[in-house]
Amino acid sequence: MPSQAQQTLSIQSSFNAGDYAFQYLKENWVPKVESMTGGDVALNIMPIGSVVPYKETLDATAMGLLDGELTSPFFFTGRDPAFAILGDLVAGYDTPEQFLGFCRDGGGEQALQKTIDQQLPDRIHVIGCGPYKKESLVAAVPIRGVDDLDGVKIRTPEGLEAAVFQQAGATPVNLPYSEVFTALQQGVVDAADASAYVNNDAAGLNDIAKYPIYPGIHSMGAQQFTLNQDVWKSLSEEDRQALHQWFYAAFEDLAKVVHQQDEKLAARDKAKGDITVIDWPQAERDRFREIAETAWREYAERSELATEALDAHLAYMRQIGLMPSSSKGADATP
Repeated sequence: MPSQAQQTLSIQSSFNAGDYAFQYLKENWVPKVESMTGGDVALNIMPIGSVVPYKETLDATAMGLLDGELTSPFFFTGRDPAFAILGDLVAGYDTPEQFLGFCRDGGGEQALQKTIDQQLPDRIHVIGCGPYKKESLVAAVPIRGVDDLDGVKIRTPEGLEAAVFQQAGATPVNLPYSEVFTALQQGVVDAADASAYVNNDAAGLNDIAKYPIYPGIHSMGAQQFTLNQDVWKSLSEEDRQALHQWFYAAFEDLAKVVHQQDEKLAARDKAKGDITVIDWPQAERDRFREIAETAWREYAERSELATEALDAHLAYMRQIGLMPSSSKGADATP
């Protein structure tokens, strides 16, 4: 039985109400918070826009309008470019587990906390961060390696991702997600950053763009789990640790189940034969990462915090063998 002092924390997320990930978390992981905190804490995780617009969750949490947020750091890129580096290091990590490891063990949490503190000092506490999926690249033309990106018109968000694809020779086109289907259908773009394979399949994108790159080579957007600082201070040390453990356990599990859904659908499409699922060789993925590093480095020069965030990423990536020790990145010796 929960104690009478149980706190129910209102958390606005960046998930849509019908998202597979949102439903999975609500059904399988939100109930575990109560048991992990001995009945002290419960979570009410709400879909995107439930209380405030998606770009206002930081301020709403700082003011106490929300107890916390589970949303994308990338949404706050306009405040500081460091949020983009921490929200999605485009073409950086091969798996969500690697990126989660950076947040938990490689300085990611600390870099995000410092970035938020510059905007809202001592108002918000970062509990955890990291992604739960690696996206699949929707493509209407076969792109089997870096060289095939040359001249490809690709829908990307403005900013770091567009810079990475441009560095690789592609032509970025900024379009809202709502226009992706029509743009692919009419040949306005040859490829598009959309979502995970399971979501692209549900949207019918692979049916009109029959050369998806899976696993994806580009986007792996992170989430940040934060609480209002006063709410955080009101919790016992045991409950704080439990929330930290809960986030990483939940997202590691979510990454596995989303991957399983993606794998099942990709295998189905391969067997049917009308969709050509392209899996880049590791050598091409590594080559793309090297190209992307130039764009990361140039982008990180926009702020000191962005440079620090990239330094932290690169140090961790070298530690786990994703980058050579001689990498030319922001923290490399000239």
